[in-house]
Amino acid sequence: MAKEGKAFYGLGNPVELDGVVQAFGRKTPFGDRRKVVLNGVNFTLGRGEIVCLLGPSGCGKTTLVNLVVGLSVPIEGSVRVLGEVAPYPHARLQLGYMPQHSALYEDITAIENLRFFGVMNRMKRSEITTRAEELLEFVRLTDSSNQLVSTFSGGMKQRLSLAVAMMHDPQVLVLDEPTVGLDPSHRVSIWNKFEELAASGKSILVTTHIMDEASRCNRIVMLQNGHVMASGSPAAILKAAGTLSLEEAFLVLETRERKRIEQLEQKQQALAHAPAHAPKKRKGPLGRRHRDNQDGKIGKDAK
Repeated sequence: MAKEGKAFYGLGNPVELDGVVQAFGRKTPFGDRRKVVLNGVNFTLGRGEIVCLLGPSGCGKTTLVNLVVGLSVPIEGSVRVLGEVAPYPHARLQLGYMPQHSALYEDITAIENLRFFGVMNRMKRSEITTRAEELLEFVRLTDSSNQLVSTFSGGMKQRLSLAVAMMHDPQVLVLDEPTVGLDPSHRVSIWNKFEELAASGKSILVTTHIMDEASRCNRIVMLQNGHVMASGSPAAILKAAGTLSLEEAFLVLETRERKRIEQLEQKQQALAHAPAHAPKKRKGPLGRRHRDNQDGKIGKDAK
């Protein structure tokens, strides 16, 4: 399997985001119309760790994922994967990515997709077929391996996309909502596999809306309006919110974050409308000369 990039593994955390700001829109000499989507995000993914990005639609999860896999670069801050910045000349071969929407080739079969991506990730040809068959069995698509992907259901495409991301046995997996549309039995087997991979030292970054999946992660990063609202283990999140479920915890923390932002905005508005302070009178000879001139003394002395 692809070996390049392993020399970089161990230089700090496998994934590190430092002060990341990302915005979309236009910036011209006449003004900045960009909309900030991520604002000052600091985030790490450690070795052997499963980290979940949790938050409502539009909070910045997919934008963050795109930054991690190198599909875009931040306007401020840095993103590093295995010690490298995008386009990850070596680390990309140790990065597996499953996008939210299918990126499969639908005019070829399932096993041909896996073989293609194996070659793209520089796997040895002798390993490709064996690995493809293993993954097809894992995602329960062995009987459909020679079927055109265009005939697959949405759930079948989702499972094949996961197999593609795992094909070259990467050190870092980035999965954007990998279990959407899957039945409970598939979700359970996939998460059992994630835990097995993490135990072997792989690092997994996953986005999800499913709270029972989030509870199986080592750490949860809650995003709201482009900010990291909370970060910690599921137990730590529950303790911080004072709740018994992650659903309730998210709502409590979301309310706190909203109030914090409102208070900050009110403070900024108050400062913007505060009256300017009157300039202080100068002291010393120049100040006295100015006052004497105002009183007409300098003019009298000049006569």
